[in-house]
Amino acid sequence: MMRHQTQRRVSQTKPHINVTPLIDVLLVLLIIFMVISPLRPSRFKALVPEEPPTDPWVDQNPKLLVVSIGSDLQLTLNQTAGLGSIHDPTRLVVELAQVFRLRGQNNVVRDNLIERPSMEQAERIEKTVFIRAPRSLNYGEVARLIDAVKGTGADPIGLQIDDLEQ
Repeated sequence: MMRHQTQRRVSQTKPHINVTPLIDVLLVLLIIFMVISPLRPSRFKALVPEEPPTDPWVDQNPKLLVVSIGSDLQLTLNQTAGLGSIHDPTRLVVELAQVFRLRGQNNVVRDNLIERPSMEQAERIEKTVFIRAPRSLNYGEVARLIDAVKGTGADPIGLQIDDLEQ
């Protein structure tokens, strides 16, 4: 009879969670966060940009390629005008392909990839192109130009829409 009562007591005990180790872990995490918190920067320094030169082509990076769309929808690559219109960018595409081919032959690489000779040479060639378009131009027309420029192998392609005639 005695044996039957002890089995009943054992089966009636309820399990409980020992939270002491969890509290220890919580205290360790609290100490770590207290030590790390003074390392966070309390403010960020901002540099005010300098006034741009009046002539946009002064001190221009020779690797910089800028496709400008004029108010008459004519295309210009840097200072070379007469490269077609936004509706027919064929001459621009041919000119960009020629520039990229010459850069490949002359090993003109991106500035941030000069120290990475392990990459393939074709990936290191500078093929960045910026497109300057007036704000009044329809986005669909600019998107078609982006597709045409991307077809030449340009990567990355940036957009500039400020300080243009509208």
